[in-house]
Amino acid sequence: MTTPTTTPCPTPRAGAAADGLTVAIDIGGTKIAGALVHPDGTMSATTRRPTPRGADRDADAVMAAVTEVVAELSRSPLWSSAVRCGIGSAGPVDASRGTVSPVNIGAWREFPVQARVEAELAAHGARGADGAAVPTVLAGDGVAMTAAEHWLGAAQGHANALCMVVSTGVGGGLILNNKLHPGPTGNAGHIGHISVAFDGEPCACGGHGCVESIASGTAIARWALTQGWTPAEPGGDATAAGVAAAAEAGDPVALAAFDRAGRALAAAIGATATLVETDIAVIGGGVAASGDILFAPIRRHLAAYATLSFVRDVRVVPASLGTHAGLIGAAAAATMLLPSP
Repeated sequence: MTTPTTTPCPTPRAGAAADGLTVAIDIGGTKIAGALVHPDGTMSATTRRPTPRGADRDADAVMAAVTEVVAELSRSPLWSSAVRCGIGSAGPVDASRGTVSPVNIGAWREFPVQARVEAELAAHGARGADGAAVPTVLAGDGVAMTAAEHWLGAAQGHANALCMVVSTGVGGGLILNNKLHPGPTGNAGHIGHISVAFDGEPCACGGHGCVESIASGTAIARWALTQGWTPAEPGGDATAAGVAAAAEAGDPVALAAFDRAGRALAAAIGATATLVETDIAVIGGGVAASGDILFAPIRRHLAAYATLSFVRDVRVVPASLGTHAGLIGAAAAATMLLPSP
């Protein structure tokens, strides 16, 4: 068992607990986090565990870490005020079946995480309205991030929005008419697997020329290396962050790598805006941390893809919620997709 850690969060407003809290669980390849999220988005009893090193081999070991997170949350004096639960997980997910098959947790293939978490909530005394089981929602991490940014972040106030995570992979989600739109299996808005280069290289999904195969952090670094870029120091940072640093210094190959990624993202954003009339694209994730090195080429190329009158004004902005977006998003997804207690 690992020692729990607690992340300091803003103090909840007075009376928030009486309105009903959301148990939020955020499951990823490096960490499993939990919190009790108040109706104003502040968090109590935050805790986390590292995703077990045996994540590629031992499904029960990963679930044991989730169980520890739930147990830690249940020791909070606010636990009895929890009325719903949101689970945000790396994907793919199948929300219709409550299962996940995260790329970065190899032991979980069609793992019934929703049912297992529901059982843990019941075992730790969580009860919903009239003593019923606490209702639970499963969302992919891109959908959760979308819910978070619409609730409290950069998409707040926008009725129609595309939100994206650009990191090791590229994911996303949609807000349409002020409602989260996860689709039947929870994968709507998965923009990383829109093809933007018909003759492009094969993607891990089986397609060709997908946004993810061009604009993910992995793809940016891989392309730069094939074009002759090398880290500034021998054995240095051969990652998207290293390429971004080189681009900041004016390296032409590094700049070209981000221009190529920006064009792919712009094409996908333009296509999405044209299809469903989103008026803002919010981009978070590790690659987005490179700032204008990424955002400048996206905005420049977007003018060539968002050409019709109703999409010309689509804005591209960075996400604003940072490291807590996964937990806030899990809670927001549950609040948006479940009926009020």
